[in-house]
Amino acid sequence: MTRLRRRVLCGVVAVVSLPGGIVRAQSFVGTWVRQDVPMTMTVEVCCGSGRRLTYRVPMNGKETLMVVETALDGRDAPVLLGGQPSGETMAIRQIDSRHATAVLKMNGQTLGTAKGTLSADGKTLAIEDDFTSAAGGQPVGKQTETWIRK
Repeated sequence: MTRLRRRVLCGVVAVVSLPGGIVRAQSFVGTWVRQDVPMTMTVEVCCGSGRRLTYRVPMNGKETLMVVETALDGRDAPVLLGGQPSGETMAIRQIDSRHATAVLKMNGQTLGTAKGTLSADGKTLAIEDDFTSAAGGQPVGKQTETWIRK
């Protein structure tokens, strides 16, 4: 399951980097599809000016839901898996209207970081992540992934 969580980290960073104003942010609310794995992410405005990120991931013939609610302030936000705390947190900070960073932790220990960039047209999320722990079978190192707005 840790491998799944790490795959999700990149999408989290990119989506929360959307503009902070509610009216403008709502134009980016919607569903995103990851290019290299069969996963979708739905983004909703919540928590004041924050975001609720709901991931739908096929696993063992069933759909698994992972939810993160973040205020975009860089503080650890709990990750719920199937509605239950998973021990994981994501500390997501909005840098500007097109950039954000995140730190992924499990039980307080850092697993990796990510930097997200939203394309100028708002249709593509490019994520660069750097995993510092091989926990859960994820290789240590950098990787890039792409999400497309549905």
